[in-house]
Amino acid sequence: MDKDKSDNKYFKLLDKYKKLSKEAVPVKKGSGIEKKHILWGLFITFVSFTLSICILFLSTSIFQVISPQWAALVVLGIILVGIFFDIVGIAVTAADETPFHSMAAKKKKGARQSIMLLRNASKVSSFCNDVVGDICGVVSGAAGTAIVYRVFTNHANVSLLEVLVGAFIAAVTVGGKGFTKNIGMNNANYIVYKAGRFMAFFIPDKKGKKKENSKD
Repeated sequence: MDKDKSDNKYFKLLDKYKKLSKEAVPVKKGSGIEKKHILWGLFITFVSFTLSICILFLSTSIFQVISPQWAALVVLGIILVGIFFDIVGIAVTAADETPFHSMAAKKKKGARQSIMLLRNASKVSSFCNDVVGDICGVVSGAAGTAIVYRVFTNHANVSLLEVLVGAFIAAVTVGGKGFTKNIGMNNANYIVYKAGRFMAFFIPDKKGKKKENSKD
């Protein structure tokens, strides 16, 4: 009897699942992989490869000249750059575009650049989090290994020291990014606006200039 009851429950649940699976799920589906996504992926791959070569070449050249203490500070600087770009990447995905439109109407410097960042949030976050963040992680790890070999070349436990330094750099990088994620999310609009103001020095507001010229 107990077995029959359990079998009936099982078949009832199975029928219920079949009915639910036939119903339309109220979730918006994406359009899939488009040509622009493939081109962007290839572009990011090329940029990552080029930047990695340049940064690794520069960092190894610098580490051969400066002292190990300064080299350690350079490694710390690279880690901080990666954390900073990670904050910007998170802020761009979490920020709200609405207040920037009113700021742009008041001709606030950096407002239009901020809107441009938000409308390209996926690309900006990909560049900040993936390209710059991952490159900084790789470079800092390689730099840490170079410092260990330079200081402890003839040391018996050089392999162990290399592992410990690499683990320490990875822990600081991951811990720093984990600690600053809430900063990026809770201050998203402010961070995006500051990034937009910085971009305004390199990408001027063409629309604002056109309006001024038309008035003249």
